[in-house]
Amino acid sequence: MTDRKSAKIVFLDSDTFAPSTVFAKPAVSHEWAEYAATDEPELVERLAGATVAITNKVPIRRDAILNLPDLQMIAVAATGYNVIDLKACREANITVSNVQGYAKDTLPEHVFALILALRRNLIPYRQDVIDGRWRDAGQFCFFDHPIHDLAGSTLGIVGSGTLGRSVGRLGEAFGMDVIYAGRKGDDTPGDGRVPFNEMLRRADVISLHCPLTDETNGLIRDAEFAAMDRKPVLINTARGGVVDEEAAVRAIKEERIAGLGFDVLSEEPPKNGNPLLDIADRPNVIITPHVAWASENAQNEVWRQTVENVEAFLDGSPLRIVT
Repeated sequence: MTDRKSAKIVFLDSDTFAPSTVFAKPAVSHEWAEYAATDEPELVERLAGATVAITNKVPIRRDAILNLPDLQMIAVAATGYNVIDLKACREANITVSNVQGYAKDTLPEHVFALILALRRNLIPYRQDVIDGRWRDAGQFCFFDHPIHDLAGSTLGIVGSGTLGRSVGRLGEAFGMDVIYAGRKGDDTPGDGRVPFNEMLRRADVISLHCPLTDETNGLIRDAEFAAMDRKPVLINTARGGVVDEEAAVRAIKEERIAGLGFDVLSEEPPKNGNPLLDIADRPNVIITPHVAWASENAQNEVWRQTVENVEAFLDGSPLRIVT
């Protein structure tokens, strides 16, 4: 069991949460240090002597881990843990925990906000009203942009974990035919899934809910866009790297797809630019700044689980272990 009395806990990036988040501290005797943000050159110094590191998006890689002999646990205040070098943590006997299931309501709602806005062309119709098009119309309405119902359409989902299934249930409530894709390249996926390429062919809407791994990096490229027979709306609330962003731009420009709704980019914030930002003003493109997870209820649940993970580890019974 870790000695509670000597535990130093360092929270590296509190500004990744909204100011309204209630940051309750672990109910154990400890030394607490908190930073609004942490850059890579500051990491080792700030974690010197720390027993537990809490991070949302600050990467903790091998070089840092090798210089942190006192570190015993990393509590990731998120579900995705690709910012952590898991192999180095295993070698150093560092426990890594994440949070799970907190976004099962907030993220699917964001997904359907994007789907509805794009399928019903809300953005261009809103702009038309602002521009005076309705005022000048010859009748009570006008039909400048096609409107498609969700009922009777097909929703293809990549990733059948908590979030993917939650999105699927909403799709079913809207009367959509929901299909879950198997792994790319697996022609007989089983478990109620359809082959990946079949999903691409059949879907009117595709929503991505898979982690970013070596296998899923660049999962959607030019070939996949070309295989989307029904010119679907593509929604990405997973990770930016799952989609080749240059290919996504080409797909929009060449009208291979009807629209894009992205809440994630390959680099966040996009300080060095991003090809998707160059088409962000198009009426069939909606980009939001990684806020699908960020309802107030969800943020408080993230923190509750994070503190629970820290307390459980210090009590010798770690929860939600990644490695």
